[in-house]
Amino acid sequence: MKVERFNPNKDYGTPARLSEKLVALEIDGVEITVPEGTSVMRAASLLDINIPKLCATDNLESFGSCRLCAVQIEGRRGYPASCTTVVEAGMKVTTQNKKLADLRRNIMELYISDHPLDCLTCPANGNCELQDMAGAVGLRDVRYGYAGENHLDAVTDHSNPYFDFDPSKCIVCSRCVRACEEVQGTFALTIQGRGFESKVSPSQNQDFMDSECVSCGACVQACPTSTLMEKSIVEWGQPEHSVVTTCAYCGVGCSFKAEMKGDQVIRMVPYKGGDANHGHSCVKGRFAFGYATHKDRIKAPMIRESITDAWQEVSWEEAIQFAADKLKGIQQKYGRNSIGGITSSRCTNEETYLVQKLVRAAFGNNNTDTCARVCHSPTGYGLKMTMGESAGTQTFDSVMKADVILVIGANPTDAHPVFGSLMRRRLREGAKLIVADPRHIDLLATPHLKSAQHLPLKPGTNVALINSLAHVVVTEGLEDMAFVEKRCDMESYNKWREFIKDPRHSPEALEEITGVSAEAIRQAARTYANAPNGAIYYGLGVTEHSQGSTMVMGIANLAMATGNIGREGVGVNPLRGQNNVQGSCDMGSFPHELPGYQHVSDNVSRGRFEQVWGVQLDNEPGLRIPNMFDSAISGEFKGLYVQGEDIAQSDPGTQHVESALRSLECLIVQDLFLNETAKFAHVLLPGSSFLEKDGTFTNAERRINRVRKVMPALAGKEDWEVTMDLANAMGYPMHYNHPSEIMDEIAQLTPTFTGVSFKRIDELGSIQWPCNDDYPIGTPTMHVDDFPIGKGRFSVTEFVATDERTTSRFPLLLTTGRILSQYNVGAQTRRTQNQVWHDEDRLDLHPHDAEVRGIKENDWVGITSRAGQTVLRARITDKVLPGVVYTTFHHPGSGANVITTDNSDWATNCPEYKVTAVQVERVSQPSEWQQNFQSFDALQLKLLNAGQENSVGNA
Repeated sequence: MKVERFNPNKDYGTPARLSEKLVALEIDGVEITVPEGTSVMRAASLLDINIPKLCATDNLESFGSCRLCAVQIEGRRGYPASCTTVVEAGMKVTTQNKKLADLRRNIMELYISDHPLDCLTCPANGNCELQDMAGAVGLRDVRYGYAGENHLDAVTDHSNPYFDFDPSKCIVCSRCVRACEEVQGTFALTIQGRGFESKVSPSQNQDFMDSECVSCGACVQACPTSTLMEKSIVEWGQPEHSVVTTCAYCGVGCSFKAEMKGDQVIRMVPYKGGDANHGHSCVKGRFAFGYATHKDRIKAPMIRESITDAWQEVSWEEAIQFAADKLKGIQQKYGRNSIGGITSSRCTNEETYLVQKLVRAAFGNNNTDTCARVCHSPTGYGLKMTMGESAGTQTFDSVMKADVILVIGANPTDAHPVFGSLMRRRLREGAKLIVADPRHIDLLATPHLKSAQHLPLKPGTNVALINSLAHVVVTEGLEDMAFVEKRCDMESYNKWREFIKDPRHSPEALEEITGVSAEAIRQAARTYANAPNGAIYYGLGVTEHSQGSTMVMGIANLAMATGNIGREGVGVNPLRGQNNVQGSCDMGSFPHELPGYQHVSDNVSRGRFEQVWGVQLDNEPGLRIPNMFDSAISGEFKGLYVQGEDIAQSDPGTQHVESALRSLECLIVQDLFLNETAKFAHVLLPGSSFLEKDGTFTNAERRINRVRKVMPALAGKEDWEVTMDLANAMGYPMHYNHPSEIMDEIAQLTPTFTGVSFKRIDELGSIQWPCNDDYPIGTPTMHVDDFPIGKGRFSVTEFVATDERTTSRFPLLLTTGRILSQYNVGAQTRRTQNQVWHDEDRLDLHPHDAEVRGIKENDWVGITSRAGQTVLRARITDKVLPGVVYTTFHHPGSGANVITTDNSDWATNCPEYKVTAVQVERVSQPSEWQQNFQSFDALQLKLLNAGQENSVGNA
């Protein structure tokens, strides 16, 4: 019998098995053939024979505790559990008869005898598996009563801001415990006691907020009763319909079902059909969606002449015309190149495409850039130079075939937590781990991790480290010469090999520079090079350096030299930060590249755009973001359109950025909130959240996912419509009826997207580019047979020490990063209950560095660099090395970027956030910048409120 394809909305009871060997059996008289290793329960489910179950669910391994799924098998004694029984050839299974029905009713009766019978008032009413199974087995009476011992008086734990834990309704099926172990990998839950005393416990009898729980929601999703229940369900009741869309947080790109009541989102449930997350989630995507309807949302367009004026609420038409007139006036006065635009890595591909099109076609220049400039621009440059394509090589699932995982400058469990959980699963299965990071990240503390090596390098020495690893590979004959000779340019390889085998690149010679022992480097190099499959994953700790591009090329060199390219389980994998960083780069946001990384100077490529867009385009690259700031201060750049990007908080040298913004005659900001950049704006256009629009995001694995509108745009327009209106007001005609039409134009002009359309994505679920005639269903693994440039090119990666050095005046090195509960500049997560985990940025410093400075836990400390000073509270921890301090940047008043320097990557101007020489000392008051920030913030909020109140009064 033919089995229907996987239905993501159905629970098959146990996970699918992959095997080329097929097994034929008979269930209730119907024949079926399934892969070897499949459970009887899943085989039955594939036939739409739904065996009752409580402890089984298809994202967890079978457990066999509830016994509700008992079946009869011809020739076997008893009633085996179908979830734990594996199919065998010729097996004949009976799932329904009177004996089985009586058995199941008796089992269910025992469960119900220790369960509150409050179904009518229970928040799970209408969506409760226990209720469903009681009906499925025909339970009509409970003979045992409540006179004996029970758990009905157990106290509910309300400590978590997003869900409740009511142990009185727990049936101890262990699904929550297993989800925490198998799916999330945190091991925060356990079953305490035995027999009747068994109970689920977070950690050791702690409440959820005090335990190791990371609030990913896996336990809530797994629970078959209302024991673990979202507070939103308790408050608003069960949703009535759902829409599948894509998370707007990190670069993992998780798929969710937005479960709705009318236009109200009740909860976000991770979608099992999501190819990036397979039904898992993190605290941000699962629960932190409330910002979309927060009271701080900008709901109407606003304009003003000066940043000291109160805002005026106006119509969309008036705001757009005001902005267009300002921009046209500036160009008439200062010239064509005096204005530009910054695209967003938070908006959709279609919206980002329109912004760069607006700049090129309506503004008449190439002054367009994106936040990828300050995070992953070295990835684009380094991978383009070596492999010919500006993107990672693998799917996330590829990590499950890696034998060695090398993580450099990334913290997956905090910054990309769903992928971090997948990586942890592979580590529990036996893969070896190497982490190169100045901090002891949580990945190194993965439960049941068998083998891990930590290379605690000094900030700023990445290239020295990668060169020393490559030196060991070359001098010890660990290259994969068959791969190199077949797939790589031998001239570049030989030149690189001569360079890298020089003794000055040996681990011993570089030991003092990197701070990592020569033996540790040699061991790590051998571990990676000798692995059947070695995979490299890296993050901003690689790119945000003065040698970020050099380091990316060094990583590519190492992967090619060892043959770890072109198959599953290997590759070079940048972990992109924001939800659409990859997409913003793909869509032509950089001043030198049109969509699809086609250079503006290429006459053929540019000609295609000119023909479709109906306008002549500039063939010279425009201004990068740092150039825009410098030109604004010098008086040459006067107008800027910023969509969904908070450059005043996220870019380095905050005081320099603020000076540039004050120098503009017209700053147009399109965003959800009055962010730090908008406080310097003259036009404030309401943005739309991911819940209010249609489009696509592209995640870190080049996966294009659909974003689907679940509620009307709060301010009446989606972001793409606003950009289109501005273009028309500028005199350049843009006319689209739906984002799908924009994608069709992208596909027409971008060779790697020619096979992409909304219809095709809906059919396939998602598409990984390239998708074209050569790759009609996309490309999960890149460079399988060749590289886009033909042969892979090795690059010489000379280590050049950063200009930022420690001295007696600035003896410590500051590095920065993210934390699990907050996100990027915090504009979204700070407006949710995630604040309870991280309501301020702190400075982490080693106990030794704290002791010599007389600093204690929670002391206020001043962090002073060559660029400025800020003040944070101290947190003393041995997760950082002596001589290294660390902070996050999620709160604008923290001023982390006040102290970062203007050093940047030599090739791309990506700022060197990760290396700032500082001094730390106890202080008693905020820094001067923080005091000024507080005053300016209060003023701008007052001006906003005045404008909104006037609008209400006039209405």
